[in-house]
Amino acid sequence: MNEERRMGGAGGGKVIGRVCRIVGPLVQARGVRDAQMLELVEVGNDRLVGEIVRLDGEKASIQVYEDTTGIRPGEDVYGSGMPLSVELGPGLLGGIFDGIQRPLTVIRETGGPYIRRGIHLSALDRERAWRVSPRAKAGDAVRAGAVIASLRETESVEHLVMVPPGVEGTLSSVSPEGEYRLDDAIAVVSGAGGERKVTLCHRWPVRRGRPYARKLPPGALLVTGQRVIDTLFPLAKGGTVVVPGGFGTGKTMLQHAIAKWCDAEVIIFIGCGERGNEMTDVLTEFPKLVDPRTGRPLMERTIMIANTSNMPVAAREASIYTGIALAEYYRDMGYHVAVMADSTSRWAEALRELSGRLEELPADEGFPSYLPTRLAEFYERGGMVTTLGGGEGSVTTIGSVSPPGGDFSEPVTQHSKRFVRALWVLDRQLANARHYPAVSWLDSYSEYVDEISPWWEAQGFPQWKGLRTEIMGLLQQENRLQQVVKLVGPDVLPDSQRIVLDTCAIFKNSFLQQDVFSPLDSYSPIGKQLKMLSLILSFYRLGLQAIQKGATLVAVRGLKVHREMMRMRQTVPNDDLSALDRMAADLERSMAELEARHGRR
Repeated sequence: MNEERRMGGAGGGKVIGRVCRIVGPLVQARGVRDAQMLELVEVGNDRLVGEIVRLDGEKASIQVYEDTTGIRPGEDVYGSGMPLSVELGPGLLGGIFDGIQRPLTVIRETGGPYIRRGIHLSALDRERAWRVSPRAKAGDAVRAGAVIASLRETESVEHLVMVPPGVEGTLSSVSPEGEYRLDDAIAVVSGAGGERKVTLCHRWPVRRGRPYARKLPPGALLVTGQRVIDTLFPLAKGGTVVVPGGFGTGKTMLQHAIAKWCDAEVIIFIGCGERGNEMTDVLTEFPKLVDPRTGRPLMERTIMIANTSNMPVAAREASIYTGIALAEYYRDMGYHVAVMADSTSRWAEALRELSGRLEELPADEGFPSYLPTRLAEFYERGGMVTTLGGGEGSVTTIGSVSPPGGDFSEPVTQHSKRFVRALWVLDRQLANARHYPAVSWLDSYSEYVDEISPWWEAQGFPQWKGLRTEIMGLLQQENRLQQVVKLVGPDVLPDSQRIVLDTCAIFKNSFLQQDVFSPLDSYSPIGKQLKMLSLILSFYRLGLQAIQKGATLVAVRGLKVHREMMRMRQTVPNDDLSALDRMAADLERSMAELEARHGRR
């Protein structure tokens, strides 16, 4: 591996202008006659990678993705004739890249711990050979998205080699099964535009969504194993959600848990502008995680993009487009992909800084007026789709927001809420009380409840929606009662109302909380979630009935099953739920005995 493994499209090009002004990451060039908007360029003698963001006559404004220190007016600007693009092909999974898809692992191995300015490395290893098996034959009529061959990218993911978008015709030749490198032609498509070689990799502009046949309505739950999410605020596959929370409320921890336990087949984690030490923890700990479904390293189906707060600000702005473009590539293979963007606030801050250097008129809190448009462009690239090849795939987008001071009225949070259909609000008081996940059950919501109800019914749980509605009503009632309790204390409430407080306390402590370090509690299958919720609501109904017949709340609390319910999240194994069935039977018997005893008085 050496520096000749250059970024596709970089390292060559003709001179299109000369530097005339440098303002931080923004470089202005004059004498630009043969260039286009969003064209990838190289600036100066060090060939720093940049992108044209404004054209005004023969003047061009370029946002440079590297440190511009040392660039002088008069140095050349080299054009590439193509927009900022990503390399798509086998070898992406397990990789760690920066915001413009430079391979950080390779950079460290070849040049040490620091990224040298002007370094151009291909994202994929072009010397590695892959064992390719053909799936089509010469003479077949193919169009974009058709599968030509397949290979085993990792033990967990099969990589499909497809006809690139915009290509259609007849296969004039298909290479036999064997070992091939990325740039080797494995098929030739003859069409109206002539012959087109199909290789194992191709490039795609990051700011342009990949085409699909049809967008489908969401209908399946993204199972995360986090009870507060799956049961109360579900997220559909292909859905979008924003996770606002102040510093220290657990946004990154929640995203890590979802990445590990959710039933998406490919994970894209974008560390966008996070602190260097926090991203270091992610990069060191994440590769050690074991995929609970396969027992193999989780990195075999994960791609990580790291662009920390001390890295060039322009690359931070590009990083979320790089991540979503990679996600769409695996979506087109028919996989369900989950994208974690942490955090979109840092991305918006990069957008604000670049906008200020371009001297654009600011809007709310200095953010550019096109902030809502950019957020919409990002979130709307998610969704469940019918691919060009006829399969189904999805991109589920989970974006975190870090509002300054926990102020959810700031522009990034408010605009993000316009383009997503679920909101998981992280509450600082819950986080300070060590309640994990710190998702507020009063402020969060999900608009996917009705759409995924048929999915729950198909899984054998038609009662989910009714149970969810009932417990949400109890939580709202408990919130109103707590306002009275804070003023005059709980003793003034009758037992028929105090049991609401007691039921919600059980629900919060034994259901909504989860222990990420516990093998029994870090993940909860949907069957266990529904049984736990049904048991808690049965306790409320039967307890209220016993109180109305003369029993006291003290007697209800004194039941053995009450203590067992408080500990059930830590005692009931995920693969044997018989203990919950036994608790339900004990609850009915104990409550019946309590009613009979008080009924005879």
